[in-house]
Amino acid sequence: MRIGSSIFLIALGAILAWAVAPGLIPFVDQALVGYILMAVGVIGLIASLVLASPGRTRRVSETRSVVDPNTGERITRNESRDGTI
Repeated sequence: MRIGSSIFLIALGAILAWAVAPGLIPFVDQALVGYILMAVGVIGLIASLVLASPGRTRRVSETRSVVDPNTGERITRNESRDGTI
């Protein structure tokens, strides 16, 4: 769940809980469904912000050295990349 879908769930839950007239949908407690959608949206928003934080990225560095058999020259290759979750 991303930030946009979390905000959408929060807004949809608020509409169901406070803006729609009770009894519009028979046999369903609209306010309870709205509160559940808002709670799921808040949990999703917190989770997406925690997972997207820059403190969780890691950098991987790799160095390789080989000797060219034709010239006898040492070749060093440095590689650096960001690790993803």
